[in-house]
Amino acid sequence: MKIELHLLQNFAPSNLNRDDTGAPKDCEFGGHRRARISSQCQKRAVRQAFELDKLVDADNQGARTKRLALKIAEVLTEKRGLDRELALTLAMGALEGVGLGRNKKGSDDDLWKTEYLLFVPRRIVDEIADILHEHRALLTPGVEAPAAEPTAKSAKKESKKDAKKAAQSAYPKEIKDAVEALLETARRTVDVGLFGRMIADKPEWNVDAACQVAQAISTNRVQMDFDFFTAVDDFKPKDNAGSDMMGTVQFNASCFYRYAVLDVDALRENLGGDDEALLRRAVSAFVKGFVSAIPTGKQNGMAAHNFPSYALAVVREGGQSVSLTNAFLKPARPEGHHKDLVDDSITKLEGYAERLGDVLEGATLLTWADRDLQASEGTPTRVKRLGEFYNAVTARAVGASA
Repeated sequence: MKIELHLLQNFAPSNLNRDDTGAPKDCEFGGHRRARISSQCQKRAVRQAFELDKLVDADNQGARTKRLALKIAEVLTEKRGLDRELALTLAMGALEGVGLGRNKKGSDDDLWKTEYLLFVPRRIVDEIADILHEHRALLTPGVEAPAAEPTAKSAKKESKKDAKKAAQSAYPKEIKDAVEALLETARRTVDVGLFGRMIADKPEWNVDAACQVAQAISTNRVQMDFDFFTAVDDFKPKDNAGSDMMGTVQFNASCFYRYAVLDVDALRENLGGDDEALLRRAVSAFVKGFVSAIPTGKQNGMAAHNFPSYALAVVREGGQSVSLTNAFLKPARPEGHHKDLVDDSITKLEGYAERLGDVLEGATLLTWADRDLQASEGTPTRVKRLGEFYNAVTARAVGASA
């Protein structure tokens, strides 16, 4: 069973997802320049929506971090009363003991980070801390800050490999097995099960994502604008005119087409395969989270908190997923005084979906919109209230999948 979500979301002036120069991301599509929001940006916004809207309980939320050892040490220090250095040593020792490398650059807290980001359940911070506290007598403190590495690349690789092997072989097996078991269960965390994870050193912990998220593009041809800003020093003498800081910020106002597909059966497998209640909550959270997710880029200065104007859900048994992006090869545009940009985008999207009727045959199509839409033979089922849309999509997908 698959759920495909197609959204139209019109944003006020904003810079939601920046490139390396600080400008809003964009791309060319259909021979026209379009505004763009990366899939990674959208997935982070979905995960933030899980927490903000309390869609996923804390035990089933994940965290992407290099600071796992620091968080474990924080628990050991604040809840168990251990000395901070000892707590850090125990925490990093456990991660190195299961084969995860540590950061070798920087100083102070940077030396207690893992060498790359880990995607783990938030609950394991306390659980690993409990294991370390319980078995602290078996663990020998004394892990020192790492020395500078050799400059030759081959020597670096060899030293890293040797260090990891040495740490693993020296670590008590009982504790190592317990920590590994906790890290392996990450696949049963909702956002890890949805978005997957890859750990190069521990491929057996990898999780194939049950969800795919497309790069969002504007249905309209993008027009980049510049905001010239100035700032005045509040303590400046009154006889001293002028600003004390000035600059420019790029922005645009665009209607985005957003698309994602969720493989419900793959998510069930990632979550353990036997908890239908958790699966239903996860599917419901994803549908609600993807619809309500708004990136946080430059929001303090622009507050573009614009909810989607239109949502189309396609629910069906397997088959090839179908994006409707090509509905906008020719950019959407307002038409006179009676049809705005969103209206034309909806017309193009539904018209294209109707032309793909044979491809979508057998699927359940449901729509919600913030405006009245005409219903006729061949158009998707209209759902008036957003809550009804969420419930109908979840019930159709999980009920049929079960």
